[in-house]
Amino acid sequence: MSDGLRLPGTLGLPKNPRGLVIFAHGSGSSRLSPRNRAVAAEIQARGCGTLLFDLLTDEEARDRARVFDIDLLAQRVAGAVAWARRNAETIGIPIGLFGASTGAAAALVAAADPRLAIAAVVSRGGRADLAGNHLSRVRCPTLLVVGGADREVLELNRQAFVRLNCRKGLEVVPGATHLFEEPGALEQVVDLAASWFSAAFARALSDSDRPANARCQ
Repeated sequence: MSDGLRLPGTLGLPKNPRGLVIFAHGSGSSRLSPRNRAVAAEIQARGCGTLLFDLLTDEEARDRARVFDIDLLAQRVAGAVAWARRNAETIGIPIGLFGASTGAAAALVAAADPRLAIAAVVSRGGRADLAGNHLSRVRCPTLLVVGGADREVLELNRQAFVRLNCRKGLEVVPGATHLFEEPGALEQVVDLAASWFSAAFARALSDSDRPANARCQ
């Protein structure tokens, strides 16, 4: 991180990754989130790298004010992006952000910074509304995925969706609750996320004069 803080993370890379997806977990979670690890495993299987990391230290995670400090979390996401840009194994490949709960807001705030050149954002049951005024400044393709039975969060996402001025999508997984624990629900999230990142990474590679057919399958 730019402030010298070191946070634990898990980098997973297939051979010749076509892009890197950095995960921003939600409140009360960590890089060990079984749901995010399941999504990361599938994204790796489709040819893209993943980075799961803790946004807070153990001490910070015990402070509820820190857990919901979106600006701080966004700074940590930006720090992870900067690290990936320097890392020999991931330098030069497109970067996307996958956020859950409050982590989705942090991902969107980070993506609103044009200096980070984020290729795409996917939110899983995220509190996109907490990104506030940053929403209108997001320019990368953004997909909001919400469970159909997660009614309050769904309404908040619909409000946030209107404020986005980019290529965007809002997908509702029928019958799914906030954690997508229902049979087949998380698999739908994986398919939606992988397709979204695939298209965005292909566009990013094409724009940088790299092979336009490089994409997650």
